Amino acid sequence: MSMKRTNVYADPEDLAIIKEAAKRRGTSEAEIIRQGIHLAAMANRVWDEPLFSRTFEGPGRTPSKAEVRDGVADVVVRETESGTAE
Repeated sequence: MSMKRTNVYADPEDLAIIKEAAKRRGTSEAEIIRQGIHLAAMANRVWDEPLFSRTFEGPGRTPSKAEVRDGVADVVVRETESGTAE
């Protein structure tokens, strides 16, 4: 992957924390900064498709805690009986 150089202004305290973390992790400060840039880019990305683009059949209301617990328990029992549990 090719990279592009850029200049940014950063808070000296943040840079000191990055310097300490790089030393502790045995990596470069630049790598930590690249990871931070990637996280910021992904957090601000606009996706082509909405996260919840599909609809599912259901009762049209939020299930109760007991309904969720019972539903999960039913699946666990079915998977255990069929031998598909991981």
